[in-house]
Amino acid sequence: MRAAHPDWFNAPVPGFGDKGGWLAIVGLAPGEKGANRTGRPFTGDGAGGLLFGTLAEFGLVRGDYGATADDGLELLDCRIVNAVRCLPPANKPTPEEMRSCRPFLKDELRAMPHLKVVLALGQIAHQSAGKALGGKLPKLPFAHGAVHRLHTGYVLVDSYHPSRLNQNSGRLTPEMFRAAVASAVDLKR
Repeated sequence: MRAAHPDWFNAPVPGFGDKGGWLAIVGLAPGEKGANRTGRPFTGDGAGGLLFGTLAEFGLVRGDYGATADDGLELLDCRIVNAVRCLPPANKPTPEEMRSCRPFLKDELRAMPHLKVVLALGQIAHQSAGKALGGKLPKLPFAHGAVHRLHTGYVLVDSYHPSRLNQNSGRLTPEMFRAAVASAVDLKR
């Protein structure tokens, strides 16, 4: 990808948002034409519009999402990180990539001293976040809208990933996504 697009970010994508927040949103991995290009999670691809628009409805953003890393958008009380930090082949991380990136995910979550709730976007994010938070996966089955209270004190909320594919197929509607985010927000109170 670097040879074909030397002007793109093409590197491990760092987290984005408020390290002092109570909410972490864990995505899958940088999208080829999204974060791999822009250097900011969920920026520049079809998933960002739904994600940032929904977060705005709950007062978790300042500014307007312009699909570029320099659009001035700020996250409030939340941070977005990915289970896998680099663009995976065919947009499907291997188990080795997930294992290799887990320490980075753990570090991102540990760097949030007020973290209470993690919203996992998709099954891979759910598995990686669950393990990073000290959960046991057989006891944490992924299901859209599921809320898992971990013995470590964190709460893991599941949502289908807001990918363009999930949106176009109807697997995830804006109402379904809004409900999952609402569940996470309600847990803060």
